[in-house]
Amino acid sequence: MKLPLTQFLQLNLRQSNIKGFTSIRCLSTQEAIERRHHLFTLEKKRQLENVGRIEKIEVRYKGIPKDCTLVMNKDISTPYDCARHFSEWHMESSALALIDGSMYWDMHRPLTESCTLEFQTFNISEPQQVNKAFWRTCSFMLGACATVAFKDKVTVKLHSFPGPDIRSGSFIYDVDLPTLPDWKPTPQEMHTLSAEYVKLTRQNDLIERLEVGQELALEMFVDNEHKTKQIPDIARTNGKVTLYKVGKHVDISKGPMISSSGQIGKVFVSAVHKLLGSPESDLKQLYRFQGVALPTGVILNHFAFSILTERAKKLNSARSPINPFVDTRESVEPQSMQAHA
Repeated sequence: MKLPLTQFLQLNLRQSNIKGFTSIRCLSTQEAIERRHHLFTLEKKRQLENVGRIEKIEVRYKGIPKDCTLVMNKDISTPYDCARHFSEWHMESSALALIDGSMYWDMHRPLTESCTLEFQTFNISEPQQVNKAFWRTCSFMLGACATVAFKDKVTVKLHSFPGPDIRSGSFIYDVDLPTLPDWKPTPQEMHTLSAEYVKLTRQNDLIERLEVGQELALEMFVDNEHKTKQIPDIARTNGKVTLYKVGKHVDISKGPMISSSGQIGKVFVSAVHKLLGSPESDLKQLYRFQGVALPTGVILNHFAFSILTERAKKLNSARSPINPFVDTRESVEPQSMQAHA
């Protein structure tokens, strides 16, 4: 007899708890990715099934080719679904949606009530929020890149990435590599990291958003002690944790993010720097992965982009999560580069 999805998900969680946290914590990086993706998929399906009777909402679209009103499905239809009613250009170029003139919304996030809708592309007159979403997504994707770039025997535990600061010159992700305490990436390994990132963008996967409860979030990241320490603080306000998925990679972020990985164009993983923890920190070091990218369709000549990449090699001065009271520009010297990608 088949169980309803809710019972099936609860049974899965109970069974995994019976096996004990020790066995789960010993999962390889790729096994943990598969497990998280599986739980994300189950929960998304469960939430869709819980929508119940379908209600209609009116979405008043503002933009080209002309303003109009669309009748869509509440809690199911997304801005991307609305874009399907216009053209392929709307679908491919829209990075974010602007709801009711004030709220920036993910393209694949279901609409919850009647609203006005405007699509936000990378070449709008005021692109600040789109640029922030792009930079945030680049950090999220850098975490995905780090988890697939290393050989299976290398343990990769993503720690965190800060809010987007485009003026810093690079997007970043701080990563724990406990089996590589003295890693100094070679130029060839840095090239391989960039190649892995490019490979991910060319898959052009949709970037999906999902809110889950604290208990499920802890279960999904039980293999990563850094994330499980962060989740209770994240969920403190309303008991929810916002997750994003690209391909099989799932991570935590408040968002919003751009529509797909294919909207990231030219990209370069520029540096990996070692961050040292404070004497009081349980975690003694992290590696700060850094990169720079342009949106798809933005053209920059080789010389101009080389200026950006050189700047992106300098240690990003964002506060260290393991030594927050020390300026990283002074406390850590840039490392020469060596990865097992």
